[in-house]
Amino acid sequence: MPVQKGCAMYSMTGFGKGEYKEGGIELTVEIKTVNNRYLDVSVKAPKVFAAYEDRIRAAVREKLTRGHADLFVSFTDKRERAKELYIDENAARSWYGAAVRLRGMFPALADDFTLAPLMKSPDVVRQEDTQGADEELLAALFGALGTALDNLNAMRRREGEKLGADMLSRMDEIEKLVEKIKTRAPLVAENFRKKMADRMKEVLAGVEFDEARLLTEVAVFADKCNIDEELTRLFSHISQFRSICEEERIGRKLDFLVQEFNREANTICSKSNDLDVTSAGLALKNEIEKVREQVQNVE
Repeated sequence: MPVQKGCAMYSMTGFGKGEYKEGGIELTVEIKTVNNRYLDVSVKAPKVFAAYEDRIRAAVREKLTRGHADLFVSFTDKRERAKELYIDENAARSWYGAAVRLRGMFPALADDFTLAPLMKSPDVVRQEDTQGADEELLAALFGALGTALDNLNAMRRREGEKLGADMLSRMDEIEKLVEKIKTRAPLVAENFRKKMADRMKEVLAGVEFDEARLLTEVAVFADKCNIDEELTRLFSHISQFRSICEEERIGRKLDFLVQEFNREANTICSKSNDLDVTSAGLALKNEIEKVREQVQNVE
């Protein structure tokens, strides 16, 4: 069954990638999302973007409301930019101290420790941009991020359409089972009355029995087994489910509604004293569980 017109269902699982290649800058943003009850964003980006992680998370929150998102940023900057050398003095002392200790341990070996190999160590000396992330680099970052989020949501929307189609088809099956229970329910008390009357005739073997007492027992049984309210609520839940599927960002609503489905189905099974109703009730619970599993994937 196709998703109803206007449905904006999104899966919480997806992947998106955005790239920027211009003016010596090559930057890539990748974002991967999985299921999570709330929105959780993890950013792994080069140090030059550390000051902008809050802006990155804010951009993600504009597009996502639930799920765990892992965001990765990588880039190369081939532009001619001013750089300076950073010297880690503690690392240099450690390297030098280690060389002195080794020279004491092995005096017969030639001592060729010079500044040149020390400066080649990335632990001691490294190049750093003096200007940090400039406007051009930031424009590249957020441009690629926007593309990655658009591609992510396009994938999540496609997956959401499949989830919606599956859940709505299961909702049709749930409606059929509720109709079956509704048709069977009125017959349960009458069947009980017939069984009780036949049993009493068999046991009493021709002796007159109190018909009024029998009717009282049947009435008590019918009251205990009455599931009219549960059936009415289930039909209402089915209608609400279909309506909610036409809205946006519906995962939490559907999650709550499926709990209500389960509550009514459990009550029907607990009240049932009829094999057909119990069988349909168990089938109903099975379909509801399948819907619940799918709802966990919906944003």
